[in-house]
Amino acid sequence: MYQVIIVDDEAKIRNGIAGLFPWSQLGFEIAGCFSNGKAAYEYTLANHVDLILSDIRMPIMDGLELSEKLLEKKDIKIIFFSGYQDFEYVRRALRTGVVDYLLKPVKYDDLVDCLTRIRDRLNRETHATPAREEENLSYYEKIISLVKNYLDTDYQNATLEQAARLVNLSPNYLSRIMKEHSDVNFSDYLLKTRMENAARMLKDIGYKQYEIADRVGYDNPKNFSRAFHQYFHMTPSQYRKSNGADHDYGGIS
Repeated sequence: MYQVIIVDDEAKIRNGIAGLFPWSQLGFEIAGCFSNGKAAYEYTLANHVDLILSDIRMPIMDGLELSEKLLEKKDIKIIFFSGYQDFEYVRRALRTGVVDYLLKPVKYDDLVDCLTRIRDRLNRETHATPAREEENLSYYEKIISLVKNYLDTDYQNATLEQAARLVNLSPNYLSRIMKEHSDVNFSDYLLKTRMENAARMLKDIGYKQYEIADRVGYDNPKNFSRAFHQYFHMTPSQYRKSNGADHDYGGIS
């Protein structure tokens, strides 16, 4: 795990970022939180730190002084939090070696994107071991496995938002993981699961077609029929007949 410290004079911001974000899932660990640059500076000199997330305006020692002093002594990654009014400070910081900045209030997806870039950069610089690469791979595999299991068991009511809550990620980030690290994206896997279960139920004449539509998540039977036809290139009735189960008095074409 890469070691991270958070520096901000507002306790609510420090605790929120430290406690609400799934750091370990991206390969980071919170080593400490500090209310001013001086305390962070002293800690970093005495301990190993890979990344600092810091506010710019703070008492005792601000973020700019912290970055200038540290970057003279250590090879460390620094990200600033800033408001629009601090942009001149940010430009100065970027010239001194600060790697990125995020606008306050910090958005979840922006932080994920930034940390992913930093992690990949640290991996390249430290020649990431196969064990670390395997750790990152297993993280994505675990997320995808949990989501697919959720869709397999709750396909009737499944949503991207609910799946994201299940794995403690934002919907946008989960969608990106599914797209980049799986053989199928979220919506396609949900459609596949619904259609395959619908096909299974159509082979049983005990199910009316409108009941099947509802069971696989379609309030409107016509929408279900349209989706089924697009997926299998035949209507539910045609599929049922082709499988020898054509006695359905609650059918839809």
